[in-house]
Amino acid sequence: QVQLVESGGGLVEAGGSLRLSCVASGSIFRFNALGWYRQAPGKQRELVATITSGGDTNYADPVKGRFTISRDYAKNTVYLQMNGLKPEDTAVYYCKYNTISPFTPQSTYWGRGTQVTVSS
Repeated sequence: QVQLVESGGGLVEAGGSLRLSCVASGSIFRFNALGWYRQAPGKQRELVATITSGGDTNYADPVKGRFTISRDYAKNTVYLQMNGLKPEDTAVYYCKYNTISPFTPQSTYWGRGTQVTVSS
């Protein structure tokens, strides 16, 4: 089992910044990916950014150049630095953990989410 706890959401004006954090605890597999997804009202959950245990990152096109994902391996924590926020970034942001292994089925866990609201 893996537990994920997000923090750092809030209300910010357009153009502002926020930093989200997600702490993972429990049975952390050596090879894994941590990421952020978001879900706006009436829309499907979508990828924001991911980072693997090897440091490879992936970003959704709408956030490239504005958001930066990073992780502290010692603290099992992933961060999402969000700059240049836009009203369309308003959503609940979820942290996701999944294992990476060619030998076993993937295990996936989600956090409860943190609300990010960007006012115009």
